Amino acid sequence: MVTAIVLLKVERKKVNEVADQLLSTPDVTEVYSVSGSYDLVAIIRTTDNDKLECIVTSHLLKVEGITDSETMFAFKTYSKRDLEAMFDLD
Repeated sequence: MVTAIVLLKVERKKVNEVADQLLSTPDVTEVYSVSGSYDLVAIIRTTDNDKLECIVTSHLLKVEGITDSETMFAFKTYSKRDLEAMFDLD
């Protein structure tokens, strides 16, 4: 499993529209509206680097309203949610 965090700068009036389009993209599992230098953060979880490259270059960067992006690869996941799910006996 490959996970990427994509930081996106978006035209102000298109933030909601871009977020909705991103969520309809295969393997984009979450989109966050954030404060700071970027407007949206998209989380991509996919099977391999080739598929990730296709998602970023063929889908995300063609969404109208995105003005800039930065993609980061996750080396390792630390998640309280995953640990809690492992020990959930319900």
